[in-house]
Amino acid sequence: MVANEIEPNDAYTVDPEGSITIVGLDTFAATQVGFDDFTEADLDDSVRIFGPGASVAQDLEPENITYSADSGTAWVTLQENNAIAEVDVSAGEVTDIVGLGFKDWRTAGNGFDASNADDEINIRDWPVLGIPHPDALAAYQVRGHTFLVTANEGDARSYDGYSEEERLADVTLCDDVRYDGMGPEELQQDENLGRLNITTANGFDEDRGCLAEIYAYGARSFSIYTPGGDLVYDSGSDFEDVTAQVLGRNGFNANNDETGPDAFDTRSDDKGPEPEGVAVGRAYGNTYAFVGLERVGGVLTYQVTDPAEPEFVSYTTGRDFDAPTPEESVDLGPEGVLFVPDDESPTGRPLVVLSHEVTGSTTIYQVDPVTPGRGRRGR
Repeated sequence: MVANEIEPNDAYTVDPEGSITIVGLDTFAATQVGFDDFTEADLDDSVRIFGPGASVAQDLEPENITYSADSGTAWVTLQENNAIAEVDVSAGEVTDIVGLGFKDWRTAGNGFDASNADDEINIRDWPVLGIPHPDALAAYQVRGHTFLVTANEGDARSYDGYSEEERLADVTLCDDVRYDGMGPEELQQDENLGRLNITTANGFDEDRGCLAEIYAYGARSFSIYTPGGDLVYDSGSDFEDVTAQVLGRNGFNANNDETGPDAFDTRSDDKGPEPEGVAVGRAYGNTYAFVGLERVGGVLTYQVTDPAEPEFVSYTTGRDFDAPTPEESVDLGPEGVLFVPDDESPTGRPLVVLSHEVTGSTTIYQVDPVTPGRGRRGR
């Protein structure tokens, strides 16, 4: 199966329909699966259909695919649309589209660092709703029930012909947007939310001509959902908490093309560590999720045997933040994550493989038994 994202052209004058291709490897016959049946569907409010002049089928952009245990059902992330499509593989049709809701950064355990202009690590609550926008996803089973694990990267539509992306400082906030003693003027200061990249496609009050709710890209986390889109677990602020503890000023929320002091805090205004890839696998009697962080680098490991109560295990990175130049560093921009079970591994131990899009490198980690404990770092 192939997810055909098919983005619009830069002028946004051509926007082909997104689709999924199913190829039978015995005959190489291809079946095209589209979304025309959802043109008049009553989709969840969190499914974002907003491209200028686009039909539902044109607007939907498939990104990544995972399968049920029997391969009869596939789930496909529709990243820009903040949704997951369910596909009946044998019938060659999409059977459902579920929205993934929004993350409320005001609730306990959901802090994030919103500014790259304050020269500090400042993970806290803000009056912002995060749009999960997952990139990769993986499926696993627990006592006969399927669960979907998503890497909530975030992704904006930004083209010459149409862009939803703005800095919060550059929009008009409604007068009643207030939080923690701050009104619009204070919230829009660079050291607060002013630098944050937000969308103008959500939260705008047409009658008053101002932004009434603030929506930002990604959830800076991984989530576990039921196939019906019910949220079972979200890792909250863990990714930034852990990388802040392990890396501190030597790499926290760094971009993947910088090194040294200049790299510190450069992505806080734009999706933070940016979880991109995810793989799930069984090792030593438990199930683990491995989440790659595209910007800051490295992989986070969680035990997810109980999908409602995952346990953080480790953060492992091979990135050299002290390299004189990014070109001399290693392991920049993990894109793909692959789990190799012990019975398929040449070492007899389970492995995790990361592919890095910036350095063009591939790194293989051996998975050893560990006791869950925050802050563990490996090489």
